Amino acid sequence: MKKESKKKQIQIGGQAVIEGVMMRGPQFLATAIRREDKSIEIKKQKFLSKTKQNKFFGFPVVRGFVSLIEMLIIGFKTLTFSASRAELDWEKKEKDKKEKSKSREKIEEIFSYLFAFGLAFVLFAFLPYQIAEWMKLAKENIYFNLFAGLIRILFFVIYVWAISLMKDVRRIFQYHGAEHKSVYAYENNCDLSIENIQKFKTPHPRCGTSFMFFVLLISILIFSIVDTVFAYFFGAPSVILRLGYHFLMLPFISGISYEVLKLSGKNINHPLVKIMTAPGLALQRITTQPPNDEQIEIAVIAMKCALEMELSEYQNIKFIED
Repeated sequence: MKKESKKKQIQIGGQAVIEGVMMRGPQFLATAIRREDKSIEIKKQKFLSKTKQNKFFGFPVVRGFVSLIEMLIIGFKTLTFSASRAELDWEKKEKDKKEKSKSREKIEEIFSYLFAFGLAFVLFAFLPYQIAEWMKLAKENIYFNLFAGLIRILFFVIYVWAISLMKDVRRIFQYHGAEHKSVYAYENNCDLSIENIQKFKTPHPRCGTSFMFFVLLISILIFSIVDTVFAYFFGAPSVILRLGYHFLMLPFISGISYEVLKLSGKNINHPLVKIMTAPGLALQRITTQPPNDEQIEIAVIAMKCALEMELSEYQNIKFIED
């Protein structure tokens, strides 16, 4: 199949979901999911980033935070969609299961999100700072943030490793690997056959895992500078106060991290970039796992749908409306 060179310039990415993959193209989002009966369901929708609709939102740094919020919203909606399709298959296996009311399902969903955010706050915000406080580093702002940052990174790695031991999470990580392999094949203008795609590796420098590492590393530097200035005028801050104004700086840090990730993607062979992306790529050896051929097929279908490519070669596909 003949490939157009301009396709290399079109960036595409996505995320793994329950038994499927979401891909984001220039104009469309497409989520492909394999059901229990081996049929494939696709949800496709138009999407144009706010960074393209509003000039201010398109400014460097600002666009990074806007893009992060957009992808968080898309991620939650896509995961919720995939969970709803998976639940249909689970209910078929448990015919005697009592049907939950819509209000109860909504309450359970809200509590699950609150628990997730609460756990993230304790592990990656409060506890690292509190441990640094216990180590009596409050007045040593550079050492405080370096120590707290390293604790935060350690907790993050342990958390990712721990959840990777769960069977269901491991399958999601396999779909994550399928997404990356497919993106690699597309970026290299290869024919999107399963055989060709399987030749590529799973870690990818533009992955959200690498973005998270950039956020963790850059936050150490910026927080150290801000804390030093704050302490100079007002004295050493308490843990709660430090958490408060650090939290307010997350939009700026995420924006800077986005720009660094974007720049690294364009200069991936530069020695400095290789050093900067090494931790994220190393962690992806956990968050991406070798996919099987069926998982690759799902990733390719999602990609082709997001890019408005031909899907007639695939059988048993059904499009799902909102």
